[in-house]
Amino acid sequence: MDWSDYQQHQQWMRQALDLAQGAGEAGEVPVGAVVVTAQGERIAAAQNRRERDCDPTAHAEILALRQAGQAIQTWHLNQCTIYVTLEPCPMCMGAILQARVGTLVFGADDPKTGAARTVLNLPDHPISFHRLRVWGGILEGDCRQQLQAWFQIRRLGGPNHP
Repeated sequence: MDWSDYQQHQQWMRQALDLAQGAGEAGEVPVGAVVVTAQGERIAAAQNRRERDCDPTAHAEILALRQAGQAIQTWHLNQCTIYVTLEPCPMCMGAILQARVGTLVFGADDPKTGAARTVLNLPDHPISFHRLRVWGGILEGDCRQQLQAWFQIRRLGGPNHP
């Protein structure tokens, strides 16, 4: 990855971080996702909505993939990049593979359910029928800090604590 690619990845990840901030303020785990075409056009942006939608599948990645498919009128997202603040879980990684996304860029590793490299490596697993480029660690410190701060507030009984 050259410097201009890295700068572009940072730009899109900042947008995903803004979305994640909104999710956290709404009582959701702060995760945001942005889908961008090969031409650099943002076609989808989403944040976690499981609590608000009472939907266990309403992860930012799933919602963004749905929007992207509608935006370009196909589920084949081969020419797209998805930016996510947290390494995708198995469900989301499976959806990313099903959508044939060209590139996954994520911020923080997920040591509990990460399925792009940390706990599982689904993109390189023999069961995976699709290969994609994976870049982890883009704005990793910012992504991790945002998540840790949100969970710390929740543990202390802060905003939107059940």
